[in-house]
Amino acid sequence: MASNEVKPTAKEDENAGNWKDSIFNPRTGEFCGRTAKSWGLILLFYLVFYAFLAGMFVLTIWVMLLTLDDYVPKYRDRVPHPGLVIRPKQLDMLFNRSQPLQFSTYVQTLESYLQQYNDTEQERNEACTAGVYFEQEGEVGEQRKACQFKRSSLSRCSGLSDSTFGYAEGRPCVLLKMNRIIGLKPRGDPYVNCTAKRDNPIQMQYFPSEGRFDKMYFPYYGNKLHERYVQPVVAVKLLLNKEDYNTELTIECRIEGSDLRNNDDRDKFLGRVTFRITVKE
Repeated sequence: MASNEVKPTAKEDENAGNWKDSIFNPRTGEFCGRTAKSWGLILLFYLVFYAFLAGMFVLTIWVMLLTLDDYVPKYRDRVPHPGLVIRPKQLDMLFNRSQPLQFSTYVQTLESYLQQYNDTEQERNEACTAGVYFEQEGEVGEQRKACQFKRSSLSRCSGLSDSTFGYAEGRPCVLLKMNRIIGLKPRGDPYVNCTAKRDNPIQMQYFPSEGRFDKMYFPYYGNKLHERYVQPVVAVKLLLNKEDYNTELTIECRIEGSDLRNNDDRDKFLGRVTFRITVKE
């Protein structure tokens, strides 16, 4: 009986052999078309090449670091004016004054932030002269002194007499501060002014008096030179009435009375901040 098995032709055997030889050729000792010496030379080339690139990168970084100051940024022209920051760090606040769990997060945030302003902690700083820049000279790397900003100066918004910062009574407090900018000395007498975006104004109370950022907290010398520095804070207490409850209120706060910018359309936080708050009962 004749066999149906198809035997490979000589040409197919030759092609199979060529394919195997392209991986490893036992006659020449080549692997993937290169001898061991050739592979060694090309690996050595790339090793030297990438080692050179790494050395150039490290040298470039080292030279760049030599041009930097450990205490003052080299380029500061892009941040000549500070932003205004709010605490609690919420631009939309909603809570029921009769349900403590709804405003407990806000209270905890304020309490945690004000720990650095505790009177016992601030007594380690200098009692500076109000209304005068606290400029200091010193050796390179010498620590600068910081002026006292006591938590008790925030009065009804200090959390000392009212641990809920007014949230339980439906008259909440918010804290406002400027971003730190090394060397900033604002001209004039900067203060915070907040207004409600509606026809009927909302009564507000500011702490310290008139919501001012005193000049004695300027200039700032940087994190490394001014380790004990704390930013001046303005507390704003919203004196809401019964008719203000259950309504979303939009409040805008601006830095006024100085040369600090507060009307840049490209940056809505430059010298100002807008937040919304709804108090339910």
